[in-house]
Amino acid sequence: MVDPARPPMRWQPRKAWHHFRILVKDKERTEEVFPIFEALPWTGLYRAAEAFLTSAEGKRIRAAEPWLPPLLDDHDALRRTPKGSLGHAYCDFMEGEGLSAQGLVDEFAKYAADKPVFHDQVAWYFDRLRDTHDLQHVLTGFGRDALGEQCVLAFTYGQQPALAHLFLGYAGGLEIKKRIKSSAPVLRAVREGQRLGSAAPRIVEMPIMELMARPLEEVRRQLNIAEPRAYRAVHAKWRAMGIDPYDLLAKAA
Repeated sequence: MVDPARPPMRWQPRKAWHHFRILVKDKERTEEVFPIFEALPWTGLYRAAEAFLTSAEGKRIRAAEPWLPPLLDDHDALRRTPKGSLGHAYCDFMEGEGLSAQGLVDEFAKYAADKPVFHDQVAWYFDRLRDTHDLQHVLTGFGRDALGEQCVLAFTYGQQPALAHLFLGYAGGLEIKKRIKSSAPVLRAVREGQRLGSAAPRIVEMPIMELMARPLEEVRRQLNIAEPRAYRAVHAKWRAMGIDPYDLLAKAA
């Protein structure tokens, strides 16, 4: 289940801060996220993975979805699901942003190139934690703008409490508030993401491809994911100021 050679998880706050500063300067440097998670891990992850993997549902899902990226990147198959489905919404998001599930795998591979590879059962669970990140954007309605990324991180903390998620979400929110002086409820939006994540079952433990065929709003109701009202309010406030939420350095019109 867990390779005994895996190193113990330990917190390294200074290492996390170093990589966070790099990420703040360029949010496209997604590879900087990986060492932050390594420095501020979810210490209960092994126990959670083992509990799921030894359950009947966990065994069923693992057999049906042994490796998510090629399933998520098969947009032809996902487009054959009904209009309005989660599958269509996922394809729209990924194609609109120029993303792929394999792309995130490749970014992680660059970071992990000189690290040991473990072939235990929990490796499958770890991979899904990474591979469902973009799906969480679609399910929550949080965009890929700077605030949307912080909200998804806070949502993920509600799902899987690695301190890295909380650190990145709120530190990023504070950075946004520093850059854009306004009454927009930025930190309330981040907190909203955390609350939504806590209220939903763990996405990583859901039968992803079964959900893809169902209507998006139906899936959201099943997973108890409500409308992100504070996040929408921040966007509305910024736009009223002439600021594009996807370019926080834009000047007021």
